[in-house]
Order: sequence, then C-alpha cells, then structure tokens
Amino acid sequence: MVSTTTSCSPELNRILAAGQLPALPQSAIRLLELSKDSENGPSEFAVPIESDPGLTGQVLRFVNSSYFGLSREISSVKLAITLVGIRTIKNFVLWSAVFSLMPNPRCGLFNLNSLWQDSLRRALFARFAARLLGLREAEEPFASALLQDMAVPLLVKELPDDYTKLLAARDGGRIRLSDLEQERFGWHHGDVGGQMARRWNLPETTAQLIERHTGIDQLAAAGKEAPADEVAVALSSMLPAVTDGAWFGCEQFERYYTAFIPAGAAGLCEALAQIDVEFAEFAPVMKVAAPPKTLVDCYREAITAAL
Repeated sequence: MVSTTTSCSPELNRILAAGQLPALPQSAIRLLELSKDSENGPSEFAVPIESDPGLTGQVLRFVNSSYFGLSREISSVKLAITLVGIRTIKNFVLWSAVFSLMPNPRCGLFNLNSLWQDSLRRALFARFAARLLGLREAEEPFASALLQDMAVPLLVKELPDDYTKLLAARDGGRIRLSDLEQERFGWHHGDVGGQMARRWNLPETTAQLIERHTGIDQLAAAGKEAPADEVAVALSSMLPAVTDGAWFGCEQFERYYTAFIPAGAAGLCEALAQIDVEFAEFAPVMKVAAPPKTLVDCYREAITAAL
C-alpha cells in the first residue's frame, strides 16, 4: 500500500455514532467469519445462506443470471458457490446487505439510486482493470470499488446543509467531491467508508482500499511500485457519475489508464464497452436501473467535445 491508514478522528467517530451505523445481517457476518479460514469451502458457506430463504433466492437468481451464462439452471446453493466461487458469492451478499442498510436522505442533488449505479459500474471496472494489471484474484478490488462511496448516504443524512452545498459545488463533475470534503472538513467520504468497513469487521485490505480510492496522483508518483489493487480501485473512482451531464475528467482518466494499463491490453474504449455489457447483465439481478448513458457514450461525447 502506498499511503498510511487514516486514523479515526473524534469528528468521524461522532458522525458514525450519530448516524447509528446499522449492523450487518447475521448471514453476511457469518460469511465474513467463514472467509477468514481458508479451510472453509462451499458446504460451510452454503449454511448461512440457506438459513435465509430470501438470501437463498437472491443468490440463485444471481448465479442463474446471464452474467455467468451457465448452460443449465442451478438450484443448489452449494453448487452455485462451487461454480462461481466463494469470494464472488461473499461480495454479492455483502453488497446486497449494504444496499439494504443505507439511508436515502432527500437532500439537494443526492440520489441513492444513481449512487448504486455508479458503484456497480466502478466495481466492474475495478475488477476488469485488476485483471489487466496482472492480479489473479480481482474480487477484493471489486468489493472495495463497490463500497468506495457507501459513506456518502450516511454523511448526507447527518450533515445535510453541508452536503447540499458540497454536491452543488461539484459543478456537474468538474470538481471531485472528495476534494471539496477535504477542504471543508479535513477528511473525505473514503475515510469515513474505511471506518465503516472496520466497524463491520470487513477485511483490513478492503477498508484501506476504500480510504485510498481517491489517491490516483500518489499512485502515479509511485509508478511501477504502485499496488495493482489500489490502482484498479483509484481508476474506477474516476469514472463519470451518471448524474453528470459530461465527463469532465475524461482526459485525465485516459492519461492515467494509458500510464498504468500494460501496452497491448484492452484499449480504453474496448474496456468501457466491456463494462457496459457486464453492467447490463449484472444490474437486473440487483434491481439497479440502466443509466441514461453508457460509459462508451460518455467517452465518445467527451472526445467530441475536446475536438
């Protein structure tokens, strides 16, 4: 990891306490506990899922979706875990749990549905980029990118006046929210997200990747020494928000993508097109609506505007 772990300031502690951070469902907690022992396999992981009929249905719908393209319908949780992998199922359950826990405050420009659309896109991109960067196991970047903005709803709920102004000050994506938060508070939503992850006993790697998802400049300075998982998540955070009218950071994103992704790997337009396909396959399972524009549309519009 490039940077040091952010300490939890008294103000962050106060916000987390005031926000009454809800507990994860027992099934998700149990899966996280099981994942700490590499000896546990599909049989052990199936038990907490099968104890929750609603979760069982979600997992089976997920595995039988077009995203995986299996040749036959799977009706066994154990077989489902065997086929798609323990980490994939764990991350699916984790996101389902977090998705159900987050508040939906009516505040200024905040839109929870758009945030989840952004989160899924970024998770899919982080996994894709991690593989291009040579990581054999890309599920950790996927999970961390998926949760990188999970603190935003809590912060908007607890600090509505501040976030009404901050979200407006983003100016449609010309300025990053994290930069505005850092100037206003001395910390950003990634710092809060990292502490949320720790309080839920998520892996420390996940907490640190969430905290550092805005650190692309430091990673660029580190060059080849930059950890691939951090690079994948940081790149994902630079994708456009679905609520933004234009991708103002496209040129910078393309520069970093070219600098980090090995020559001969997927070009940027090809990578974005792949994420669009995966999103279309994955989103219906999570009941996430399609955004008004694809990533490829955003990219082409940005290129045209720059001419």
